Amino acid sequence: MAELRVLGLPAERGRWLYVSLGTLINMCLGAVYAFSVFRRPLERLWGIGATESGLPFMVFLAVFSVGMVAAGRSLDRWGPRRAGLVGAALVGAGWLLAGLSPNVGVLTVLYGVLGGAGGGVLYGCPISVAAKWFPDRKGLAVGLTLMGFGLSALVMAPLLSLGIRALGPLPTFSVFGGAFLVLLLVLSLPLRVPPAGWRPSGWAPSPAQLEAAVELTPAEMLRSKSFYALWGCFTVGCLSGLMAIGIAAPFGQEVANLADAPAALAVSVFALFNAGGRPLFGWLTDRLTPKSTATLSFSSIVLASALLALWGEGNAPVYFVGFCVLWLNLGGWLAIAPTATATFFGTKHYGINYGWVYTGYGSGAILGMVLSGLLRDLTQSYVSVFPPIMGLASVGLVLALVFLNPVRRQEPVTIPRRSRRRTHR
Repeated sequence: MAELRVLGLPAERGRWLYVSLGTLINMCLGAVYAFSVFRRPLERLWGIGATESGLPFMVFLAVFSVGMVAAGRSLDRWGPRRAGLVGAALVGAGWLLAGLSPNVGVLTVLYGVLGGAGGGVLYGCPISVAAKWFPDRKGLAVGLTLMGFGLSALVMAPLLSLGIRALGPLPTFSVFGGAFLVLLLVLSLPLRVPPAGWRPSGWAPSPAQLEAAVELTPAEMLRSKSFYALWGCFTVGCLSGLMAIGIAAPFGQEVANLADAPAALAVSVFALFNAGGRPLFGWLTDRLTPKSTATLSFSSIVLASALLALWGEGNAPVYFVGFCVLWLNLGGWLAIAPTATATFFGTKHYGINYGWVYTGYGSGAILGMVLSGLLRDLTQSYVSVFPPIMGLASVGLVLALVFLNPVRRQEPVTIPRRSRRRTHR
């Protein structure tokens, strides 16, 4: 039998190229987190307020999350290459056409709806590829693939700001849209999954992995307790993390008493921790279990939040350490959740299964932004955000310890009722 090769290399080495492709794809998709650089220029251009200028960003994230569920079935049916090309075309078109917007409403439709839908389609493709090519190192491969999303704002924000100063906000959308369209189409072309049953040379699943191994359809997954435990943990992890990172700069200025420049520099450092948390927690999920890694994450969120709530006032070192831990854990949950999805529910229907799990991020993002602002307005202090984060993380800790367990073969959820009737005939 001919040796399986990946992009001209033996499969065991060539599969790492898919991780590199996924990192670059996510670097492009993650440009959405640099959208804040457009807000003030758009406000001046159209005479709109902060609420209106943030609408395209919020709609992008909402459609992105919902789009992952809708696109998951297409990913499983078409494969990552075809789904990736469709997503790449939509993302590029959304950015490109956004440059023609006459007002913020049209921008919200083109950038938020069209671009967000494309992002939802494309985001799951490199993750699915990494999970299937790395049955031995799912967490590490998925985490490295997603690292590009976390690093993107550090790279894209200065480039987008440069474009806005040179060209204006709308032409910058079009220029970057054209670049993203070409790049994402080229990067999506090589994506493919391994043949059924492929394993890395010399690797075999452990007896415990074989015992827990299942392949659940979306309907079966949605009837399992493990899905709701994972969804709840993911939502709480993202909600608590996003409540904190959304106030990182103003907390540094108003509470830790930092000047504007050091506070901005600190946020850039925090972003590096957010990116690094993805491969780190992915690796930990491989070495430990989703339950153990989730327990570690929630415990560290509680401790960091307590540190900031009790000693963050006027204390720059506490501010820096506490927010580094919180940003690290938010990145970590974006690796724990996809890895746990593959571990608990299999990879056969990974696209749509992770799409359902990912709705936890969308829920956490919306609630996190609303709650942190509401608490600040009610108490006139950002310190008040951290006791609720401690409470949420404690709830997540209990969920993980009690309910975050793999679906076992003997659980009824893994056997469709129709096929069970047939076996009795």
